[in-house]
Amino acid sequence: MTELRSHIWHVAHGRSIEVGKQSLIMAIVNVTPDSFSDGGHYEAVDAAVSHALACVEDGAAIIDIGGESTKPGADAVSASEEQGRVLPVIEALRGKTDALISVDTYRADTARLAIGAGAHIVNDVFGLQREPDIADLAAQTGAGLCIMHTGRDRQKLPDVIDDQLLFLNRSLDIAAAAGVSRQNIVLDPGFGFAKESAEENLELMARFNALLRFELPLLVGTSRKRFVGTITGRDAGDRDAGTAATSAILRLQGAALFRVHNVAINRDALAVADAILRTRARLKA
Repeated sequence: MTELRSHIWHVAHGRSIEVGKQSLIMAIVNVTPDSFSDGGHYEAVDAAVSHALACVEDGAAIIDIGGESTKPGADAVSASEEQGRVLPVIEALRGKTDALISVDTYRADTARLAIGAGAHIVNDVFGLQREPDIADLAAQTGAGLCIMHTGRDRQKLPDVIDDQLLFLNRSLDIAAAAGVSRQNIVLDPGFGFAKESAEENLELMARFNALLRFELPLLVGTSRKRFVGTITGRDAGDRDAGTAATSAILRLQGAALFRVHNVAINRDALAVADAILRTRARLKA
């Protein structure tokens, strides 16, 4: 287990949030027809907004809006189609909730328009390495950045942690060169993104606290991933209990933010993990 660490995460529009002392939930709202577990559920703006607000009611501090499926083999969409999906939802949400709004995109143009529409955070699944202009945008606007590790479209190192360090250090170099403050950055090890086997994902979980060396908040997204299904034998829509178990384990390993589909079950699991961390800190004092 690890000690509680507190960071202030600075994001766009003059907002900030304390990260680390208590686990925080980022709710997934996919405005797509083909996401792997909830595709087509929230394509309409009203449905997406209603779901997002329900997630906030259940305990989400951040809403992550995505307009393109990132599941393996998903059909690519154009920038204009992605923007047509996410921007109306962001615009509608900004006047209805104080929760932070994140846009899940690797496109700089989409990120720029989303921040203009009211988003506070850019969640880039290519870790600034597909469109580095996202780093320039974050430096200019003060947007929060979620920098995710991926093994897609490149040759990975054989050791799971060595590859994390190689990729994420390269991403952090891009951010630093653009002038992004480390106070605006969280890191995501990218569970399931070109980590094809359950064994590779489990090794990343078991060795997760090696990533604490970055001294940055860590975001994890295990929700309903294939490796959870391999372990539990459950289909995608029935993996929330397994997801909650991974959330609690990763919280004890040092993760601070949790990107999930089912907020309520993960909130409860994380409340137990937080209580254990507080008790450990009290006993150590």
